Amino acid sequence: MTQHSSEHHRVLIVGGGTAGITVASRLLRKEQEDVAVIEPSEKHYYQPLWTLVGGGCAPVQESVRAEAEVMPRGVTWIHGAAAEVDPEAKIVTLGDGRRIGYDFLVVCPGIQLDWGKVNGMPEAMASPDVSSNYTYETAPKTWELIQRTERGTALFTMPAGPIKCAGAPQKICYLASDYWRRTGVLSSIRPVLVLPTPGMFGVPEFSKVLEQVVARYGIEVHLSSEVVELDPASKTATIVDHANGDAKTQVTYDMAHVTPPQSAPDWIKQSPLADPDSPFGYVQVDKNTHQHVRFPEVFSLGDAGSTPNSKTGAAIRKQAPVVVENLLAVMEGKELPAAYDGYASCPITTARNRMLLAEFDYTMKPHPTLPLIDTQRERYDMWLLKRYGLPYMYWNLMLKGLA
Repeated sequence: MTQHSSEHHRVLIVGGGTAGITVASRLLRKEQEDVAVIEPSEKHYYQPLWTLVGGGCAPVQESVRAEAEVMPRGVTWIHGAAAEVDPEAKIVTLGDGRRIGYDFLVVCPGIQLDWGKVNGMPEAMASPDVSSNYTYETAPKTWELIQRTERGTALFTMPAGPIKCAGAPQKICYLASDYWRRTGVLSSIRPVLVLPTPGMFGVPEFSKVLEQVVARYGIEVHLSSEVVELDPASKTATIVDHANGDAKTQVTYDMAHVTPPQSAPDWIKQSPLADPDSPFGYVQVDKNTHQHVRFPEVFSLGDAGSTPNSKTGAAIRKQAPVVVENLLAVMEGKELPAAYDGYASCPITTARNRMLLAEFDYTMKPHPTLPLIDTQRERYDMWLLKRYGLPYMYWNLMLKGLA
């Protein structure tokens, strides 16, 4: 049966988050006239600030603006949530049944938080002792827990698999530990950090710095491990150590900051765009060009794409120009001229006035972009960049297609 669309656009962008708005702005600057963005939310969030909110270093209100404020003028905003895509018919179906046709598609709906993938995590989040900086609503609760905790065990978790801002589970552990050190209670607290990776960080140069940070605070680190169950009634977490035959241990916590497993949105996983060999269901694109491997008129970037880079806003800032340049080339029947090298940066807050700017690419080697500045050590100026510089650049330059 042939599907027919009720609306059609030259370029259709799924998602009005960081990637979608940035690409839309850049397309308008390239004089593309028929650009539409599918986005259900009335609010737009600058999520990197949530770590600082949870650490008591920024107000949560600074991280949100109305979606209408960031939607570029000249773009058609389609209020609704994508629910299905038929790349053969070139139609995206919304949750309310509307069908939107396209000539070219950019898929960037963001990433899905899979709270239910860890037994007891949804129930633990509803308890008074567990929080997460991964939502606007719960980041302030993290700061409340940190202030309230003066003794006992503080648990910080990170799941296996790709997540947005892979440094965030560590950042809040360091911000909390520094706060407890400054208030004189750190000696009475056992900070426990559970990481699925075999080292503190995937780039050795930055891993060495973080090893010094955890030693400074006396943080107990469980490497190659993950929390597989939480029991809020007894306030216990079950940790599996993959490096030791999946041995299980239990930790009783007084407070916990948890990071949920993450994956592509379910409708992407169930679509022909998904990578059939990936358990996370990301949109299967070439890691350098961002063009879909089977549907040449489809591109994807941001957290829902299959590119093996760290999922950060900094990555999107480098991906967006590549996507736009290559998309315009496809429109004109030309060879793809641009390539993404896997650049990402992870601003890791190691104290309440220090930050380590970890920049790297597909080679997993340092890729510094700031001249004359040694970003392989903790710095106060990098803290100022995180707290003030990057938010300013995000709202005033990046979303407007200028950075």
